[in-house]
Amino acid sequence: MEVSKRLQAVTESQTLVMTKKARELGATGVKVINLSIGEPDFDTPEFIRESAKKAIDDGWTHYPPVSGYPELRQAISKKFKDQNNLDYAPEQIVVSGGAKHSITNVVFSVINPGDEVIIPAPYWVSYPEMVKLAGGTPVLLESTIDTNYTFSLDDLEAAITERTKLVLFSSPCNPSGSVFSEDFLRDMANRIAKHPDILVISDEIYEHIQYGDPHTSIGGFDILRDRVITVNGLSKGFAMTGWRIGFIGAPLWVAKAVEKLQGQFTSGTNSIAQRAAITALTGPLDDTIAMREVFEKRRQIIYDGLKAIDGINPNFPKGAFYVFPDVSYFFGKKAGDRTINDASDLCLYLLEDAHVSMVSGGAFGNPECIRISYAASEEDLTTALNKIKTSLSKLS
Repeated sequence: MEVSKRLQAVTESQTLVMTKKARELGATGVKVINLSIGEPDFDTPEFIRESAKKAIDDGWTHYPPVSGYPELRQAISKKFKDQNNLDYAPEQIVVSGGAKHSITNVVFSVINPGDEVIIPAPYWVSYPEMVKLAGGTPVLLESTIDTNYTFSLDDLEAAITERTKLVLFSSPCNPSGSVFSEDFLRDMANRIAKHPDILVISDEIYEHIQYGDPHTSIGGFDILRDRVITVNGLSKGFAMTGWRIGFIGAPLWVAKAVEKLQGQFTSGTNSIAQRAAITALTGPLDDTIAMREVFEKRRQIIYDGLKAIDGINPNFPKGAFYVFPDVSYFFGKKAGDRTINDASDLCLYLLEDAHVSMVSGGAFGNPECIRISYAASEEDLTTALNKIKTSLSKLS
């Protein structure tokens, strides 16, 4: 008896593995500072929570439409138009159980066995696994800290073959926090547009946690507008991770395919969460902006702290709430009889010695790095940095 070969080919999510290890260690009475998890440490704004309570009292407790309530899809359509220069009619929008669910739906709706999907590294851990489950082949593009993890568009063009069906990326990026500029995305759109059979999934879940330049959506460029599936949701920008609301704007044929697929697998997304989502998307962004300002302050704390540790080479992220430092300096070093062979070893060592949880960059396609989330209090960040510095000083 064994699980399917399809599932055997899939790697377990390392972000969830490290979070689980941190919780297990914490259950023994050890205080672990968890910098491995990818969610805001803020509560959902009160006006959104109140709308959910009202939705229960008002009887929104029955099955919702598979693609989402019409009022919510209208609110998403308006949000896309007003904030992103994207023209998706309500019927081109499908609401799902989080952005992860949304991306999976699209991949399974358009990928056939043997199709190739170009994914720039570093990438979110689940992208290649989704492609594998659908029978596709991930084609990975390398990048390094020297370019702040911006991949080469020449490499993108060189990777395109007659089997290329999809390009999948995020901006702001998880895990690096890198943001692709308007000029970069315009050039990218022009290059992809030369290949009429290629679709693009643009994961924009961290849109509201971007510092400096305003967010740009690749689907806003006319040359590629009818081939982009834009993915977004409420988890990060509205501190609504547990509500599980994600959505796509897509060409109508893709949206219909996703609705068909979702109708057989999960049906409509939680009714109460959808009603709260309407409130979130049509309400003020004051709480979102305040949260972003806190993250921006924490970004400076974590960056300055890492720069002060010999051997760590951090990038300076322009979005999300992660930093993705190169830690290869420590590979081959030892503490007693323990050898640090790679970033996974280093993360496990720091969890057990410093009691700080992080994730190996190997899970994101850059094995010389680690991902550190700064979605934690300033006190915890300062304490974690001191503990990391002490533990790393033991390596020689």
